[in-house]
Amino acid sequence: MTPPRHARLEAGGVDALAATLRPAPVAEDISDVVAGILADVRDRGDAALVDDARRFGSPGFDIAQLRVDRSACNAAAAALPGDLRAAILEAAAQVRALAEATLPGDREVTMPHGQRITVRSVPVDSAGCYVPGGRAAYPSSLVMAAVPAQVAGVDRIAAVSPPGPDGRPNTVILATASLLGIDEVYAVGGAAAIAALAHGTDTVRPVAVITGPGSSWVQEAKRQVTGVVGIDGFAGPSEVMVIADATADARAIALDLLAQAEHGPDSVAVLAAVELEVIRAVEAAMDAEGTPIGAVVFVECATLPLAVELAEAMAPEHLEICTRDAAALASGVRRSGAVFVGAHCATAYGDYVAGSNHVLPTGGAARFASALGPATYLRRMSVVEMTDPAVRALTPHLEALAGAEGFVMHARSATARLQAIEGGE
Repeated sequence: MTPPRHARLEAGGVDALAATLRPAPVAEDISDVVAGILADVRDRGDAALVDDARRFGSPGFDIAQLRVDRSACNAAAAALPGDLRAAILEAAAQVRALAEATLPGDREVTMPHGQRITVRSVPVDSAGCYVPGGRAAYPSSLVMAAVPAQVAGVDRIAAVSPPGPDGRPNTVILATASLLGIDEVYAVGGAAAIAALAHGTDTVRPVAVITGPGSSWVQEAKRQVTGVVGIDGFAGPSEVMVIADATADARAIALDLLAQAEHGPDSVAVLAAVELEVIRAVEAAMDAEGTPIGAVVFVECATLPLAVELAEAMAPEHLEICTRDAAALASGVRRSGAVFVGAHCATAYGDYVAGSNHVLPTGGAARFASALGPATYLRRMSVVEMTDPAVRALTPHLEALAGAEGFVMHARSATARLQAIEGGE
């Protein structure tokens, strides 16, 4: 456990401080090892997956255990405690409601010269959802990854999760797959799982898009297979920034910081406040509640706008605004994975049941990336229809551009259409 760090932010120091709050880049040795794992799975297929499982926590693993039978998932669902079953279904319902409301639709446009273009949102044919294992089971991650894929219309969804000592993924993961209607589940984890989903093996069919959180090994593997498949983004160590003033509940804020820090030792939780008394009150409350696992940073800001400027520079995965004018402050935020507004809106609601997706850009990627959602599983495709007036109006421009680029046949292919129109009249 690292003791909480204190910083004082004055005008002009935002970028330098924000840089210290971001995680370190992936070490080269991890990159090299991941490359080796990907190559091994690509070359040896199922045998490499079996060896990987035996090496990482499932010594008796057998090739027959790679794909988990649907009956095992159904049995796990039947054995779930009632409250957990209800919670999983409720979380899925909330995520589904937002996904359906934000599902992109087709757009038909008649252009100025009469040509018609339809931009269609087409689902990919398959998706692989990575569900972390390790310290605990994360059924919420399967909900967050799989439900938007279902809403998008993906025909085939495969879930992968590391096997335990008994050769199977955690039973709560299997139960969640059953409750969501996912019948393709594989007991494979880490970089090997990403390799299997990207390249395929005799048992694991390759997919078009891979999504879901995971360790730095998983994220590095996703980076290396990008281009072979699509990915949702790189989910690094989890992070939260809280902007609070004297109206905030110190104990609630302390719990939010501790909650984020419990993701792991490389997670970062930041409190930015103008009043030093707020920081002292939250730190005292945190000391009374527990010991943070990850890093906690208290930033005393010279002004409230400076705190917002720090948030924009950090572009955190989660941003909580617990101030007197929280909604007004939130309306100006442009760089965050998700924003949680007001005294009662803990980040934990977004992690589980609010309906927003918890697979979010981290490490400053909120400057350009978005939360996982239906659009992650959709690709845009234009369908173009050229009318006679459009051919007449646009062919001379095409000829000029193609000529400038040296593509003679491009120009001739268009000219042939114009001649056909003119010859037919």
